[in-house]
Amino acid sequence: MPQPNFKPNTIFCRDNLLILQKMNSECVDLIYADPPFNKKKKFSAPIGSSAEGAEFKDYFVMSDVKEQWIYQLQEENAQLFNLLHGIRGMSRNAYNYAYLIYMGMRIIECHRVLKPEGAMYLHCDHTMAHYLKLVLDMIFGEKNFRNEIAWCYRSPGRAVSHFPRKHDTILFYAKSAKAKFYANADEVRIPYAEATTFRVNPGGKFGARMGDAETKQRKTKGKVVESWWTDIEPIIRCPQERTGYPTQKPLKLLRRIIAASSNKGDLILDPFCGCATACVAAQMLERQWVGIDVSELAWKLVQERMKKEVPNELQDNSPTFRVDLPKPAHTHPHLRKHIYVIGSASFPGQYKVGYASDPKRRLASYQTSSPKRDYELVFSVESEFYEECEQHIHQQFNADYEWVTADADDIIAAMKAFLKQQQG
Repeated sequence: MPQPNFKPNTIFCRDNLLILQKMNSECVDLIYADPPFNKKKKFSAPIGSSAEGAEFKDYFVMSDVKEQWIYQLQEENAQLFNLLHGIRGMSRNAYNYAYLIYMGMRIIECHRVLKPEGAMYLHCDHTMAHYLKLVLDMIFGEKNFRNEIAWCYRSPGRAVSHFPRKHDTILFYAKSAKAKFYANADEVRIPYAEATTFRVNPGGKFGARMGDAETKQRKTKGKVVESWWTDIEPIIRCPQERTGYPTQKPLKLLRRIIAASSNKGDLILDPFCGCATACVAAQMLERQWVGIDVSELAWKLVQERMKKEVPNELQDNSPTFRVDLPKPAHTHPHLRKHIYVIGSASFPGQYKVGYASDPKRRLASYQTSSPKRDYELVFSVESEFYEECEQHIHQQFNADYEWVTADADDIIAAMKAFLKQQQG
């Protein structure tokens, strides 16, 4: 089994797709993801809170989607691409399509980094849950769906045109039949109602009522929680935990998920770690963890919360902060791709710079989209630093939505120089 190519108990502050793509395959035991919900609004933390300065937009437009992602899905995940293309056709706007492309690229990588006995919990709500389940079915397989968990809660607010929406959806998928949940069922038991009675069940039929001793033993053990969770308060009712982060989740929620589907010493990944609740819960339960977030505030909050909320004997005083990319092992399936320069006579002095497993196939895709069929492959080179090289060129030449305006020879020279530097 491949080992992680990063130190456990690390916060990466960078686009999570870039980090995920460079993680070794099958090195993570459990993933909890609480991504944007595509609620079409902007969130920000209140002034004076621990999370002051945290803000993010929870809406997606096509400018948030790299053309590279669309072509990559079309070439490497055709069924998922066809599904998302169909969703785009039925929608009146591009918001849903852009969001699902964004999420699809990241869920593919989450699936890859999970161990065969691993699992993923994806936290969402009514906005996109129905679409995300289809995406997860495509990537994890329908047979690996385990639960649609409804986390029900009470919070202020009233609705005029619908019943109050007071539950979130958590989609639980296993990587394979080896997933660990049932081995840890005793870790997530809750009390039976006081009035609960039990009956002996011989031969599959309900029989006589259990005696007092058996009933007491059964009640003491408790029952495994069902797929609706009503015993966990939202963060607004947990003042001792609140950081002010706009989408913070309660520790009890994360502790239940992590306890159910991992063991001590396992590695927990949160690719949208925000205020680091999953990391803190993992530390409390003696798991290792890794979090990813675009904001460096995640690093500040994980340090503060570790000191404040984790018992002294369980604290880790040396978590790691990184903004660089982990270096993948040679077994990494994305180790090498072709970085290409594609031009068109219709756009003189402008070039597409991207990467693909097969640049000739990518060229064919561009040709299909052009009535004049005047695209040509100017240059391509295979490298393990394909993603970094693409970013470097786009930044150096100030790319406009993946079009680079420059002399082709200058672009190629810059690519060669960058790759030479990376290869040492």
